[in-house]
Amino acid sequence: MFPRPPRSSEPTVAEAGAWADVLVRQRLLHAAVLTPTGQWLVQDHPDGPVRVLAGPADLLALAANIQHHTRSTRPESR
Repeated sequence: MFPRPPRSSEPTVAEAGAWADVLVRQRLLHAAVLTPTGQWLVQDHPDGPVRVLAGPADLLALAANIQHHTRSTRPESR
């Protein structure tokens, strides 16, 4: 796996919102809600704790972690 180049800009609220929608639609998160303060409230399962993420960069980091975990735990399809 090749390292990713650094981002040229900070993640936007729109980018984080798009990732949040995908994660919830694919049932990788139960909920992801943007607050008026710019924080994100996320919940893995309906009865799980609600986590507070500071902003878009934290939501994108969560999406990357979920994606990495999903890819590393699925069986090879060769």
